[in-house]
Amino acid sequence: MVIKKRRASKNKIRKAIRKQLGYIRRNLRHIEQLATVVGLNSLSRQQYRNLLVISEVFRQQALMYESKDHRISGRIVSISQPHIRPIVRGKAGTPVEFGMKISSANIDGYMFIDRCSWDPYNESGDLVMQAEKYRHRYGVYPESIHADQIYRTRGNRNWCKERGIRLSGPPLGRPPKDRGENRERKKLARQDELDRIAVEGTFGRAKRRYGNVNIGAVPKYPTYF
Repeated sequence: MVIKKRRASKNKIRKAIRKQLGYIRRNLRHIEQLATVVGLNSLSRQQYRNLLVISEVFRQQALMYESKDHRISGRIVSISQPHIRPIVRGKAGTPVEFGMKISSANIDGYMFIDRCSWDPYNESGDLVMQAEKYRHRYGVYPESIHADQIYRTRGNRNWCKERGIRLSGPPLGRPPKDRGENRERKKLARQDELDRIAVEGTFGRAKRRYGNVNIGAVPKYPTYF
């Protein structure tokens, strides 16, 4: 059996997938034939839902098998939780994670959830949206945004610069030759990272005190000052 092999070849894996798709196709045809006789009213809501999910999983897997591809839009990886999407993180040991992505902002110790999504996406696109929400709440743009490195794209830097917002992190380009100026830049970048610790603290407090430890999520967040 392929599952018992430590390193199965691509041909054997593909052959096993073809067999499994054949089994599911056969079973779905049997269910379809039975449905024409007795209908689907005898199924419970959960059974009917699982049937729809399994049919969609079969369609996706068959399409990937025929196209010899491993990616498809809206890929379902769990029958019981079809809304979950795989998130490629590239970490050692766990290159793929599963959970909700949360874009939140920490403002004076208060955590604002600006976006929750099960779909994988690049978090850098949320910075403008979150800054605009800050402006909607307080009437002005934040003086500075202390964000993770993924937010520090050239587009976000230019957007913040046009509005007089200081985005944390070292600026692009070569460091200045003036040692004093270079030292001050490093000191400011270090202080920005220390200020972002407050964000980690709010997530830790939410897990300890408010039961969020039971929520699987991949948080990404900027901090505003």
